[in-house]
Amino acid sequence: MRPVVIAHRGASGHLPEHSLPAKALAYAMGADYLEQDVVATRDDELVVLHDIHLDRVTEVASFYPARDRSDGRYYVRDFDLDELKRLRVHERTNADGSPVYPDRFSSTGEIFRIQTFAEELEFVQSLIAAHGRPVGIYPEIKRPEWHRKEGVDITPLFLRILAEHGYRRHTDPVYVQCFDARELRRIRHTLDCRLKLIQLIGENSWGESSTNYNVLRSQKGLDQLAATVDGIGPWLRRAYSRRRHDGRIRSTGLVRRAHKAGLAVHPYTFRVDELPEGFASFDELLAFFTAKLAVDGIFTDFPDRVSQYLRRISS
Repeated sequence: MRPVVIAHRGASGHLPEHSLPAKALAYAMGADYLEQDVVATRDDELVVLHDIHLDRVTEVASFYPARDRSDGRYYVRDFDLDELKRLRVHERTNADGSPVYPDRFSSTGEIFRIQTFAEELEFVQSLIAAHGRPVGIYPEIKRPEWHRKEGVDITPLFLRILAEHGYRRHTDPVYVQCFDARELRRIRHTLDCRLKLIQLIGENSWGESSTNYNVLRSQKGLDQLAATVDGIGPWLRRAYSRRRHDGRIRSTGLVRRAHKAGLAVHPYTFRVDELPEGFASFDELLAFFTAKLAVDGIFTDFPDRVSQYLRRISS
């Protein structure tokens, strides 16, 4: 069975991430799932943004001067929804304002806005109704521990919105993802959520949660995860290594260990304009992960390129 194609923040290699046009384009490109990252506003509305900060993807600094915190960052949690709705969304930038991916979409005046989680789910369902092709959703609960310190328990709000839009059963076309292993255990075993769950596995240095990802990558850790989640979403660079003496790429065994534990594997993030060291082309990268490692899903900024590749090899 071919891996599912997951549009990472929509077709974010072509249009500004998490904008509704980027989601519509990913749908048109044939993505199987559309991703939503979810954070909370000051008035406890849930919006779709990758970060708890605003300053890398919006004009917040010029629109709301002096609203930054002591670290110089502008936090979603410090703004009401009505205030966020006034902002324009643009391509992701570095701290100095330069584009992270210089060859991507360059705006010429188009207006992209922030939407709520509920608005995005309604938009996805309208796409399905209008065009007839089903598509799943792949929402992430961002930094639940941080949100609780900020005075909001984001997870029950998140699950309630999903339920209100018909996502309640394990068979529904949705994966819920989170970096926080404790929160995923709470979702499954305390809140009795039946939806498919994905444990995101990053680097401890990223500070996404207090979870020890080094432990989770072991066979013991993966076996323990299997009591709670349906799969893992590892950083793709942890699935392979390069030999020092000849530079050849080989598996680290992570995908094999996860499959042994009965877990699906959906690595992130596959980008045409950010090839990992050791791969000469995007097709070579895809071939290694699909044919050699046999992953179950591909998180990508370029769902068109992944879909085209999968069609080509299947024919």
